[in-house]
Amino acid sequence: MATRMDLDGRPIKPMAICMIGAGGFIGSHLCEKLMAETPHKVLALDVYSDKIKHLLEPDSLPWAGRIVFHRLNIKHDSRLEGLIKMADLTINLAAICTPADYNTRPLDTIYSNFIDALPVVKYCSENNKRLIHFSTCEVYGKTIGSFLPKDSPLRKDPAYYVLKEDASPCIFGSIEKQRWSYACAKQLIERHIYAEGAENGLDFTIVRPFNWIGPRMDFIPGIDGPSEGVPRVLACFSNNLLRREPLKLVDGGESQRTFVYIKDAIEAVLLMIENPDRANGHIFNVGNPNNEVTVRQLAEMMTKVYAKVSGEPSLESPTIDVSSKEFYGEGYDDSDKRIPDMTIINRQLGWNPKTSLWDLLESTLTYQHRTYAEAIKKSMVKPIAS
Repeated sequence: MATRMDLDGRPIKPMAICMIGAGGFIGSHLCEKLMAETPHKVLALDVYSDKIKHLLEPDSLPWAGRIVFHRLNIKHDSRLEGLIKMADLTINLAAICTPADYNTRPLDTIYSNFIDALPVVKYCSENNKRLIHFSTCEVYGKTIGSFLPKDSPLRKDPAYYVLKEDASPCIFGSIEKQRWSYACAKQLIERHIYAEGAENGLDFTIVRPFNWIGPRMDFIPGIDGPSEGVPRVLACFSNNLLRREPLKLVDGGESQRTFVYIKDAIEAVLLMIENPDRANGHIFNVGNPNNEVTVRQLAEMMTKVYAKVSGEPSLESPTIDVSSKEFYGEGYDDSDKRIPDMTIINRQLGWNPKTSLWDLLESTLTYQHRTYAEAIKKSMVKPIAS
């Protein structure tokens, strides 16, 4: 393997990476990238290894010995500090990040995203180890624009809704709206990490993902994820399409979102890993502002894409409207827009996403359709009669 160079033309030294949450959607793609394109070693920590088992065996793989799986839960495992000490860099991907849980399991959500992350930050700081911590675009909460009158011309001004790492306020709903338990916990751990950097010299990078999408995303219930729960919007729609059910539009599907392809996003993370001088001390939005749609438009596009990849005709009534209370339960609230400003990541790392929304949906739905069909053949799931 040829010597890799960083963005400033310097050779990149092989490093050991402690990756917490390596067995998840993002972790599995990052592990693949590191094994295929770099000389770095990975200590892969997670409760499950299903999504990375193709990287762990057999011993004849070209990266054999460079990735070692450690089955552990960071809540209560004394091995955690030792594994962080063994590595040059720790990447923390562990989180509860499923919207339905924010209302129904707010305590677990707060513990998972704040309390359980505290030892990771502590061990990195005390042992002078670099940390890349995965946060969320949800820390921004609601846009300033959402509080303007609906007919205000200011709603069209990007200053009121484009989200900037170093300028946008983090605006959450009332305490009764437990949907914000996740965002609040994530914001607080960000503030803690930033404080460790300011007071104790912790080298850190914080990643704010904006809807990363692709193969192996969580989840097709019962196949590559839990059999219960309500996943994020794209996974919800995927499940409906696979089961030939109408796509449920919460409160009319008027919220707007941007989506970025997982392989584009992983390129950004690799740049952060290999360019610490440019990434340390920064918070990075990682999203694709060109792929913005309303949830209703997303449903319409996914219906067309799925008809193409599956060869199955669309339902006569492909969508139905449901209330957020009916879908998520009491205490749900939402943000109106999530459009990332890309100035900082472009300036520091020269990164820009490439993949269009249609192409990333086609890649994702092709994978999910194939995976679902294989699971039915193996009797892992029962098909829903149309």
